[in-house]
Amino acid sequence: MDVFTCAGCGTELTVPVSRVALPVHTYFGVWEQLHPPLMEPTTYAVDPEPWGPPWRLWDEVEEAEAAAQGVYAPEYSVSFGARGRIVMAPGDARGMALILDKCEGYCMGVDGRDGPNLACTGCGRPVATRMDDCGLWQAVWLEPDAVERRPGDLPAAPPPDWDDLLCESYAVPPFELDGSWSRRWAAAVGVALAHLVAACDGGPVTLPGGLTEEVFGPSVARFPSPGLPARSAAFAGPGTGMSRPAADILLVPRHPLTGEPWRPATGTAAVVPLDSGVWAYLALPRAGETSPVPATGRLPEGVLRDDYPEPPNPWPLWPDGQAFVRTLARLPAARSPRLRGYFDRPGQQI
Repeated sequence: MDVFTCAGCGTELTVPVSRVALPVHTYFGVWEQLHPPLMEPTTYAVDPEPWGPPWRLWDEVEEAEAAAQGVYAPEYSVSFGARGRIVMAPGDARGMALILDKCEGYCMGVDGRDGPNLACTGCGRPVATRMDDCGLWQAVWLEPDAVERRPGDLPAAPPPDWDDLLCESYAVPPFELDGSWSRRWAAAVGVALAHLVAACDGGPVTLPGGLTEEVFGPSVARFPSPGLPARSAAFAGPGTGMSRPAADILLVPRHPLTGEPWRPATGTAAVVPLDSGVWAYLALPRAGETSPVPATGRLPEGVLRDDYPEPPNPWPLWPDGQAFVRTLARLPAARSPRLRGYFDRPGQQI
């Protein structure tokens, strides 16, 4: 485990924390809703992409400059901020105090619009940004040039191999406790859909049935190039075995600690990475699951099941449009003429 300290005076700024993959829903929330912490307690993640000021409008940036920042299709603005920002749960922060004149937000909290709003209590140096406004996952973001990582006393163990992971334990249901569709799912599906669109260059694709078809199907049907031959998609990864015959596109999990997608040992199929919790729920639906109704007959009179909340609306979960567009813009495939249509029709991408 690691501890982060102030680069200026050495004050400890965190409890001991272990590195995990950056959640795919990090930047995607639901407007005017309060969100829980992004990170699990005693974990942290690192964002390799630039984020934060200075921002430059798309029309002011050369294509090569934008590509160097990892953006390959039009966005409103491109960040030229720091790479390598470290995110953790607010409860794991230590030795920091709010900078009161930098605590602006939209309505319910602070959103970091004025830059770092947490200062080291040892020397007063700005070191981090607390974010907890509506639509944002609660988090503390450490500035990479303001902190130093101090490794723990014991050497870090290598991340477990796929064969050593109990993938079923990561499964996340598609509903919140109140029965509404999961915000994490909406973001994760938007991210995965962008990879799926890129893998088939905007053409049609046949999907596994069941909940997968319900979640992805409506958006897939709106692909802009239906005249292309359909490609097939199937789940692959630990515990699934390879599809027979082999699919053109494999829906695979991201490693929960490294973020790297699972890949088959052989074959040339395109890989679409999914949030590990969403993948486990879709690809391993019987892992630890029970049915909300008996296999035969009916529930006894007066017996109610409250462990399977139903969504309040009859329509399927709709992918997060911002997650879709932001992810697609950061894939080199977004330069394809077929995919540029997603950026030429604001609000009509999925």
